[in-house]
Amino acid sequence: MINFNKPFITNKELKYIQDAISRGKLSGDGYYTKKCHEFIEKSFRTSKALLTTSCSSALDMAAILIDLKEGDEVIMPSYTFVSTANAVVLRGAKPVFAEIDEDTLNIDPKDIVRKITNKTKAIFPVHYAGVSCDMDSIISIAKSYNLMVVEDAAQGVNAKYNGKYLGTIGDIGCLSFHETKNYVCGEGGAILINQDGELAKRAEIIREKGTNRSQFVRGEVDKYTWVDIGSSYLPSDILAAMLYAQFENLDEINNIRKSIYNKYLELLRPLENKGLLKLPLIPKNCESNYHIFYILLNTPNERDLLMQELKSNGVHATFHYIPLHSSPMGRKFGYREGDLPLTEDISARLLRLPIHTGLKLCDVECIVQSIFKYMKVKV
Repeated sequence: MINFNKPFITNKELKYIQDAISRGKLSGDGYYTKKCHEFIEKSFRTSKALLTTSCSSALDMAAILIDLKEGDEVIMPSYTFVSTANAVVLRGAKPVFAEIDEDTLNIDPKDIVRKITNKTKAIFPVHYAGVSCDMDSIISIAKSYNLMVVEDAAQGVNAKYNGKYLGTIGDIGCLSFHETKNYVCGEGGAILINQDGELAKRAEIIREKGTNRSQFVRGEVDKYTWVDIGSSYLPSDILAAMLYAQFENLDEINNIRKSIYNKYLELLRPLENKGLLKLPLIPKNCESNYHIFYILLNTPNERDLLMQELKSNGVHATFHYIPLHSSPMGRKFGYREGDLPLTEDISARLLRLPIHTGLKLCDVECIVQSIFKYMKVKV
């Protein structure tokens, strides 16, 4: 069986976890949490990084930070995970779904402009598969309409756009270190505040259950108390210890995934040249982290049959998001199938192939041979 995902494990996770235990502080903001904060801020070049229990938590924090309220609207792609929309809905605001670009599957800036109203408060771009959205256009739109930009970079850790790391370009960035991502701690995330000032100070407060405890710990106040809304968004220092071991292998992980990604491209290119499928595209101004490798079949039926064929050959391949606008919750907001035809079409034809650091190049060859065989093309 060729598994769809397998987390990368270094030889240091257990050592650092044991060290965290021996230090006697297992809750949030311990020794390894601080080391992770410093690593993210220095390596990814952001003003403030705070580990969270998940990217979902980071998005929830971001929605509070930008003061979303009932009646506000936030523009985002429908082709995303539910957490992007949940963060907005939990504040009483409305997600406004926009079309995607057919080359990158990221939100289409032209459709963002079409969806802006006097209720629009923010744009939540989602960097699909570790490839950046057109952030120059999105930032320009946001400035023209005085909108906040919150990057959902759950899939984009260590990827770049015009030399800038994803999650550091908008006002706020949200990262994921879930087991399925490139760099993992089981469950975890981070929120990045990309400007100095009050936003970073308030992020600390919201993350600490609405208290000024961080200021108290630093000796800036003589006692701490409830000063704002918030919740418990701090992960255990044990998880941070695991994550720090992953950070020390940042380049190794990326290079392994890149070699697998490029091998897929090389071997599957003949099928694209014959018009049997479409391969993913990385724009020249983007540096991917190779989080996902997908192919687009010509019809939904072809996708489903190929997925079944690969499964019968011991290969776990899978589809991805069901567009949020066509979901039961999406219909509650007045959406229906047909509202975003390109998103619906691509979602129905997309097939994700296994890509992880445990995958060998001979495994990639085996997967590709199964695809060639199904399509009755000689290797």
